[in-house]
Amino acid sequence: MTNPINSAMMRSMASMGLMNSNEIHEGGQSNWFEAFANAWGKALDTQADVITNQADVVSQGGDKPSDITALTTESMRMSFMANSSHTSLDSVSKALETMARKS
Repeated sequence: MTNPINSAMMRSMASMGLMNSNEIHEGGQSNWFEAFANAWGKALDTQADVITNQADVVSQGGDKPSDITALTTESMRMSFMANSSHTSLDSVSKALETMARKS
């Protein structure tokens, strides 16, 4: 099992200057929050591709319990990732809002 949002991705964002910069960089992010959201989007897109590939296996006659279980597992992982994405983006945005009010 791999973790699509990992420290290497965060280091990559930091090396592009997205962690503390207001410049617009590759991908159109102008700040680290947009880069953070973009990273979540890419991770969710990747997981959606995994689900699509597994669904193709099932739709082409892969009706073994292990194939169906793999599809269910990947779908549940997508649900977990989507909930985590929402929670983390919501938490960070609320923290930024609080910081903006105190400035």
